[in-house]
Amino acid sequence: MESSSVPLAEKIRPVSLSQFFGQEHLVGKNGILRKLIEKDQLVSLILWGPPGSGKTTLAKIIAKTTHSHFVNRSAVTTTLEDVRKVVAEAKERLLAYNQKTIFFLDEIHRFNKAQQDAFLPHVEAGTIILIGATTENPSFEVIGPLLSRSRVLVLYPLDKTQVKKIIKRGLVFLKNKIDSKAEEFLTEASGGDARIALNALEVASQLIAPKKKIGLSDIEEAFQKKSLIYDKAGEEHYNTISAFIKSMRASNPDAALYYLARMVEAGEDPLFIARRMVIFASEDIGMAQPTALVVANEVFRACDEIGYPECQINLAHGTVYLAAAKKDRSSYNAYFEALADVQKYGNLPIPMNLRNAPTKLMKELGYGKNYERYPDKNVSLLPDKLKGKKYYLK
Repeated sequence: MESSSVPLAEKIRPVSLSQFFGQEHLVGKNGILRKLIEKDQLVSLILWGPPGSGKTTLAKIIAKTTHSHFVNRSAVTTTLEDVRKVVAEAKERLLAYNQKTIFFLDEIHRFNKAQQDAFLPHVEAGTIILIGATTENPSFEVIGPLLSRSRVLVLYPLDKTQVKKIIKRGLVFLKNKIDSKAEEFLTEASGGDARIALNALEVASQLIAPKKKIGLSDIEEAFQKKSLIYDKAGEEHYNTISAFIKSMRASNPDAALYYLARMVEAGEDPLFIARRMVIFASEDIGMAQPTALVVANEVFRACDEIGYPECQINLAHGTVYLAAAKKDRSSYNAYFEALADVQKYGNLPIPMNLRNAPTKLMKELGYGKNYERYPDKNVSLLPDKLKGKKYYLK
């Protein structure tokens, strides 16, 4: 009999591809992973996808289908000594029984460079088949040599139809039923994460009286407050702030407010958001509405002095103002064109008439000679090599 402490998601975890829902591009009829499994031509893999998309389940199915020994570890608790022990046992198993070892490392992105380096000789020699799972972009989090020796497979959030199939499977196991509104809410709120859906379903079934159908209020109570996927050090952090900036740049306050709300709800540092708004005010609005910088700075000051939860109102105010403002990148573009010339030509001689002349000798050498306080605007004050060049075109 199953222990009551084992989560529902674990109790009904698929053990074959026929029971697995989602990731058709990988495990469907022509899916690359299905072909690798069926031909028993396994290579080391990096499974990149959001929580609850089936990374661990797929790794276990691969091991079971190919009759490989399966080692399941988390990078959070695994040491280099643990890795060495698994590799040593894998060598013995391969020699004695000709059995492959699949080393599944969850959250591989939490291993540092030195720890990831430890896998290289054993992956290359075929001593172990490494399957690393990560929610973060492996281009940034997994070292190049390990990436080059592995195949990266991308997993996507489950769609509504797939989540509903998983919910149905959970209901069969729980010997329970759910009404349509509750099912719809559960499907939507799970955000494509099978584990979230099953955990909420299990909690809801424990809240109701025996033989009572699960209703909307039961699911809402089970969820309480949905957590957002938002790793402040990871890719979703950068994706969200990028979407926020680009929405303001597109003068779309609705989208900008939505991405602001996602960051605030996930607990993003308000000063980080406000700092980006200050940069945006000069970079994208600039001379079209110079007061934008004043507003952005005041938003930053308010966030610094007030903090959450009240400063979210200041952030919203500033977001709408910046999104609605006219845009002009001329000063930004002009500066970086000038910077490019500085980097290209180095310290070109400053024209003599612009040089400081604090001593008699300097004056005799022509420093400051013919300087005009208010010359004609068409007179170039640039070094001779750049004379007549225009950076700011307004």
